[in-house]
Amino acid sequence: MSSPQQTPAFAESLPVAVIGAGPVGLAAAAHLLARGETPLVLEAGDEVGASIRQWGHVRLFSPWRYDVDAASAALLARHGWEMPEPESFPTGADLVDRYLAPLAATPEIAPHLRLGARVVAVTRLGFDKMKTPGRDQAPFQLTVRRRDGSEETVLARAVLDASGTWTQPNPLGAGGVPAPGERAAAERIVYGIPDVLGRHRERYAGRTVLVAGAGHSAFNAVLDLAQLATEAPGTRILWAIRRVSTAQLFGGGEKDQLAARGQLGLQVRRLVEEGVLRLITGFKTVRVLPGPSLTVEGGGETLHGIDEIVVAAGARPDLSILSELRLDLDPAVESPRALAPLIDPNEHSCGTVRPHGADELRHPETDFYVVGMKSYGRAPTFLLLTGYEQVRSAVSALVGDWEGAREVRLQLPETGVCSLSAPAEGACCATACCGGTEARAQAAAAGAPCCG
Repeated sequence: MSSPQQTPAFAESLPVAVIGAGPVGLAAAAHLLARGETPLVLEAGDEVGASIRQWGHVRLFSPWRYDVDAASAALLARHGWEMPEPESFPTGADLVDRYLAPLAATPEIAPHLRLGARVVAVTRLGFDKMKTPGRDQAPFQLTVRRRDGSEETVLARAVLDASGTWTQPNPLGAGGVPAPGERAAAERIVYGIPDVLGRHRERYAGRTVLVAGAGHSAFNAVLDLAQLATEAPGTRILWAIRRVSTAQLFGGGEKDQLAARGQLGLQVRRLVEEGVLRLITGFKTVRVLPGPSLTVEGGGETLHGIDEIVVAAGARPDLSILSELRLDLDPAVESPRALAPLIDPNEHSCGTVRPHGADELRHPETDFYVVGMKSYGRAPTFLLLTGYEQVRSAVSALVGDWEGAREVRLQLPETGVCSLSAPAEGACCATACCGGTEARAQAAAAGAPCCG
């Protein structure tokens, strides 16, 4: 694959704009500084890691050694920072307080960080999407909204969008849009992972709670509610998922190379088996009806007497700010088209991801990359390590080091589960394919390449 055009010389003095000051955005800043570039980090929140702070009570299933970017750690170490115990598990709040906040405060990054700066549009200076001649020579123009509502424009020679997806949760409605009645019931619906055992305790204690979603966020919500039920009599848990089969629902268990991730699934399975909660499969929400308690219609079944709903059904990227850029997105996943086959749960049979970097993340818009969770579009199972390697590769490409950009170093822990229940003979989801790098190599040599 040929390299994109180099950034024009007149634009070299402009910074590289980084949208978002979460783990991946700050890692991008560290990598840019290490390569002699000037970052400009624009964060919509009032602190770094603002989205993470919203789920700060949740403990990550990946230990510290998987949560820290190498370039960021090297920068921090120069100022006396010490890595937390590598095998311990931080909460979201720990990640912000013990890693992101110190990183943002370093004298190298702090001058290039702007908080309360929400990017509302990205375009090329003087060029709408239709205009081609001279486009690649024009700097990027970002429209930034300040805390007071005023707007300004900033110029950049390149853009890394690490704004994530947390603020764009998927709705309860099965069709990808809010179900009729969902918006009207907004005061009784939380999207994400509420702090059931902390500041939101009174909201859920003694209530009938419906949890919708089949991923790790839903696992966390269900486990917290089950703990609350032991302390607050009358707390009742319904768990609704769209899938009909539970064969792969609980993950890889003891086969998962992230032990804490595997344990989440095992604990939830135990709750289901012991009757602590009711699991409703094949439930696709079509309507929410109001009343003293909510009624939720799911096609073949109707759930009555619901006091509160937790929608932990994933999130999606906000592409509206990129509407004047030329993007090459997969129509279903909404990730870069070349990345989609690696992460699409409809095609991607094993729970790991092949190494990928700047080549897979490229768009027709030169020197523009979406990185981090947002690069995955609507696909799940993103890990911080993935984002850190993405920005290392993308920054290498931005400085013209395409050899370094293509030397992708991503090695992720195996999930120990294949998500397609009936693969064809010799397909990539054979048991051996979920057994690690060596097993995948052996399978490939035998003519059975692994999707993972």
